[in-house]
Amino acid sequence: MLPEGTPPEFPTNLLEFQRMFPDEAACLHYLHRLRWPGGFICESCGAVGEPFLVATRPRVVKCRACERESSVTAGTILHGTKTSLLVWFWAAYLVATQTPGISALELQKKLGIPRYETAYLLLHKLRAAMVRPDVDPIGSQWPLEMDVSFVGGKHKGGGPGRTRKVPVIIAVEVRRTEQRDPQTGKVVKRALAGRVRLQQIPNKSAAAIEKFAKECIAPSAVIRTDDGGEFEGLAACGYGHQPLPMLGNRARMDAWLPLVSAVTANLKAWLDGTFHGVGKQHLQAYLNEFMFRFNRRFYRAVSFRTLLGLGSIRLGPTYRSLYDRDWLHRDAPPSDGGCGKTG
Repeated sequence: MLPEGTPPEFPTNLLEFQRMFPDEAACLHYLHRLRWPGGFICESCGAVGEPFLVATRPRVVKCRACERESSVTAGTILHGTKTSLLVWFWAAYLVATQTPGISALELQKKLGIPRYETAYLLLHKLRAAMVRPDVDPIGSQWPLEMDVSFVGGKHKGGGPGRTRKVPVIIAVEVRRTEQRDPQTGKVVKRALAGRVRLQQIPNKSAAAIEKFAKECIAPSAVIRTDDGGEFEGLAACGYGHQPLPMLGNRARMDAWLPLVSAVTANLKAWLDGTFHGVGKQHLQAYLNEFMFRFNRRFYRAVSFRTLLGLGSIRLGPTYRSLYDRDWLHRDAPPSDGGCGKTG
């Protein structure tokens, strides 16, 4: 037994996952540990201690003091689900650990889910859990590269600048690391992409850029951009703005903003390769998934536990709310709820 309050262990490979979660009961026990890491606490009377287990309803526990019943899945992304917990765990593991991610169609095939709509909703619920409620803004320790890219849709006719694509603001921390060159044996400094923030914005305007910066970037951070007019207000907002004229030169852009160019290319390749394109309505959900996965790319195994842990403290969308457009993905315009933070 692990001490109370200790996070449950996580599988580091596929064989470990199969050993840890052979059945529904093992998944349920893991959810108990995630939801009440310090031991069960009754939401009604506040009593602490082992609850009664309800044999006929495995997901329900009963407080020994007041006898109030609580469901381990209530108030979480699994709220009211009729899908097997084993399917949920497999989906979370594949989403968190597979390098290219997974589409709803591929998930349906791999896990034998009867209906495509079930797989689609399951993935969107997991994406809703990828936005952490309280994470520090980026750029407090490292300089940033920032750019606006147009994602999804097709270009309109009628001249340059006319597009159905959606503007997305991308900011990347530039971390400097020392590595030994295998050929020369010398220690050299290299730039490494740190945390990223991506947000769908209503338009490519200075107001939209400044709003994003205030919500997602630490005060006084150093920000490197091109000389676009949308970035002109960053200096007045207190940031160390470093613009450079690009003069339409792509090589100059890649040399000045190499990390944000690489992240942009990876984002577009991922959206097109895994999902074959994404519409405007749900784009922010996919941006949140990209951030979650990118910011944890060096420790994917623990991402599985993180994803289920975040999912245990919030509700997810319903199928109707997704298709009726009632569900607003965190930080998709016109939300004023702050920057999506995924670690």
